[in-house]
Amino acid sequence: MSKLQSRSLLALTGFALATAGVAWYGLRLSRSNRDPWYGELEKPGFTPPDKAFPAVWISLYILVAWSGWRIWCAAASRERSAALRLWLSQLAANARWSKLFFGERRLLASLTDSIALEGMIWSYISAAWKVDRAAAGAFIPYAAWVGFVTVLNAEIARHNFSNAAI
Repeated sequence: MSKLQSRSLLALTGFALATAGVAWYGLRLSRSNRDPWYGELEKPGFTPPDKAFPAVWISLYILVAWSGWRIWCAAASRERSAALRLWLSQLAANARWSKLFFGERRLLASLTDSIALEGMIWSYISAAWKVDRAAAGAFIPYAAWVGFVTVLNAEIARHNFSNAAI
């Protein structure tokens, strides 16, 4: 294995670990969905079954890590740097949503964060498109899912306004 291949493999591992860290953090906080608070929330009829969420998120997190790695592997440029900053920003916003929704039970704050996350994802797609179109395309399913989750979060907040702490 060449030195360049080793660096690339190390970078892929780094992107995978960063993404897995956010996934683990969200999973740890979402375990609270088994407690009475989440179970007692009124949810809209289009809420997927609880078992669907891990399967979807695992697939999306694989794409998120792969996309970030692809951008990192591209030639250094202003566009690449901008895309990598957006990749990190969306990952932080993703973790923050889990903390706000499950950890702090702040439905309105988590909705605001989800809207911001959706904007960051689309900004990343736009920036990544200038660097690596495959990396940008890998974020499309993630954007669609976060858009759906944002609508779901809004409906949960609307139906449970008294529980929607700011």
